[in-house]
Amino acid sequence: MEEKLEKMVTELADLEQQLGNPDIISDFKKYKNLTKKHSRLVKIVDKYKKYKKTKQEIKQTEELIKSEEDPEMEGMIREELEKLQSNFKGAEEELNLILLPKDPNSGKDIILEIRAGTGGEEAGLFVADLLKMYLRYAEQKGLKTELISSYSTGIGGYKEVILSIRGKEAYELFLGEAGGHRVQRIPTTESGGRIHTSAATVAVLPEVEEKEIILNDSDLRVDFYRSSGPGGQSVNTTDSAVRLTHLKSGIVVTCQDEKSQLKNKSKAMRILRARIAEKETKEQKAQVAQEKKVMIGSGDRSQRIRTYNFPQNRMTDHQINYSSFNLEDIMAGNLDTLISKIIQHRKNAKMQ
Repeated sequence: MEEKLEKMVTELADLEQQLGNPDIISDFKKYKNLTKKHSRLVKIVDKYKKYKKTKQEIKQTEELIKSEEDPEMEGMIREELEKLQSNFKGAEEELNLILLPKDPNSGKDIILEIRAGTGGEEAGLFVADLLKMYLRYAEQKGLKTELISSYSTGIGGYKEVILSIRGKEAYELFLGEAGGHRVQRIPTTESGGRIHTSAATVAVLPEVEEKEIILNDSDLRVDFYRSSGPGGQSVNTTDSAVRLTHLKSGIVVTCQDEKSQLKNKSKAMRILRARIAEKETKEQKAQVAQEKKVMIGSGDRSQRIRTYNFPQNRMTDHQINYSSFNLEDIMAGNLDTLISKIIQHRKNAKMQ
């Protein structure tokens, strides 16, 4: 680790020389990229300097203990040594964390897809509950949300809902939500008072810019049709709903919420790019790592990650073996404690 950090010290010095070069200053794009890199290196090198200073102080304190003849003074020096060792351990952990490879999707906006699974109408109502929970949490964190697409069940639930969440923290905060969510409760549709188990799946897709995945007209089949609501009744009198089929991958995206064909197509293209990128990423992982079956934050929507047990007022997250007996608070969107634990668990997994 220290060898790598010493190289960063040299790299920072070289970078500072480059940033003083008039030719680079006049090249806005290059200058912007270098200042961004400089900002990151300064943080790392500053932490490294503190780490080295503490390491040197530990060495000096250990030498003092060896030469000290007064037992009382030696005890005081040992106490100081323990503090320094604790500080050193913390500094080492900080450096290890900051040197972890950065997720290429970090800082990106996301597309959040929630779909009803097993459980019929109750699963659709659960999708609506998850949607409210995520909207409230996003609001708390100052993230911007936009409903891209939704298919309602007619009794307040959804078969599917697709949401755009924008903000620098969006990807990191929501990554751990990907997977299967299970609910256990007495449905409002149940007259016998029996507890039912239903499910929904959540997918977290990083937003993809047009230049990242270029889609030509020849790559797509575009169909327009009249949007429909619960039971199949027509919602609009014009053919405003859009169905996009990516011919190469077979991925199909539909969007019908807007009354304009153009707006529906634009939203559908955003979803399609994100799904194509997700498919390509999974294929790359399969080739390189033969698809690790258990990985926190992998985005595998088939993996059951959480159970919401209403009779026991309990939420259990199976990714981190954590339970909370304040389910009402969690469903109200107060997810800070849970999500911070998931993020820390993901960091620890990377460290290992």
